[in-house]
Amino acid sequence: MFLCAVLAAFQHTTVLASEAVDALALRPDGTYVDCTAGGGGHSARIAAELGPDGRLFSFDRDADAIAAARAHIASTAPAAPVELVHAPFSRLVEELAARGVSQVDGILADLGVSSPQLDHAERGFSFRKDGPLDMRMDRDSGASAADLVASLSETELADVIYRYGDERDSRRIARAIVARRATTPFTRTADLAAVIAAAKPKKRKARGPQVHPATKSFQALRIATNGELDELDALLHSALDLLVPGGRLAVITFHSGEDRPVKQTFASWAKGPALPPAQAIYSSHGDPLVRLPHPKGIAASSAETAANPRARSARLRVAEKLQ
Repeated sequence: MFLCAVLAAFQHTTVLASEAVDALALRPDGTYVDCTAGGGGHSARIAAELGPDGRLFSFDRDADAIAAARAHIASTAPAAPVELVHAPFSRLVEELAARGVSQVDGILADLGVSSPQLDHAERGFSFRKDGPLDMRMDRDSGASAADLVASLSETELADVIYRYGDERDSRRIARAIVARRATTPFTRTADLAAVIAAAKPKKRKARGPQVHPATKSFQALRIATNGELDELDALLHSALDLLVPGGRLAVITFHSGEDRPVKQTFASWAKGPALPPAQAIYSSHGDPLVRLPHPKGIAASSAETAANPRARSARLRVAEKLQ
C-alpha cells in the first residue's frame, strides 16, 4: 500500500528507457551508476539485468525521487543489488569511495527536470500551475529561485536568463523583474510568469502549439537555482577516471545548454588529448581516449515522442573508454 502511494505521487515517464540501458552494454556482474534516479525507470531496468555479483548505485538529490525509485525497484526487481544514494552526482567520486568503489563499468545520467517536479505545483518549477517560487531539486539546501530573483542585480539576472535560457529578450525581462520587485517581492510562479510575459514584445501568433513566453526564463532560473551545468561539468571531469576500460558513459540531454558541453567533451575525448609542441611530430593529438558508438547521438523515436511530447528534444550520447 505504501509503495503504491509513493509511486502514485511521483509518476515519471522515462525517456529513451531501452536505448539508454542498451547503450551501457551491461554485464550481469558489472558495477553501474545511475546519476539521476528520478522515478527509478532506468535504475529498475538496469537492476533487472544484473546478477547477484552486480551492483548499482542510484543517485538523486531529490528525496521524493529517491523514495519513488526505491518503491519502483522494490516492485519490479526486489532482489536486485541496488543502493540508493541521496546526493548530487557532483559527489559521485566521494560517495562511491566511501562505499569502497573506485571504478565502475558504466554511468548513466538523465539530465534536466522530471515530470513530477514540473507537474506538482508545490515544487515551484512550472508557470502552468501556480505555486511557491522554489525550483530546488533538493528542498533541504541552497537558495530558491525566489532568493535568486530577489538578490541578483539586473545585469546578473539578464545574463542568467540569456546564458541558460537562450532568451533574446533577457534584458527587457530582467528590467521588468527588478522594477516590480522594488515594490513587491516575487513569491509565486504565476506572478513571475505574468511579469515575464508582459515584458516580452507582442508577436503575431504562429500556427501550431504556442510556447509560453516564460518558458525560457523559467528554464534559466531552474538551471541557475540547481547549478545544473556545474553538476554536469563535475560529472564530465570525473567520469573517465571512474570508468574501467570498455566502460561506457551515457548522457541524455534536453536542451542545447546541456547537449553542447557533452557533445564537445565527447568529441575531444575521441580526438585524443592535445600534445605539447615537442611531442607533436606526426599529430597534434595523442591516442583517442574513447570511441563514440553513436557519433550523432540517439533521438527518441516518433512513437515515443507521440506518447510523451517531453521526449522530443531528448538526445542520448554515448562514449566508451578505450584501453
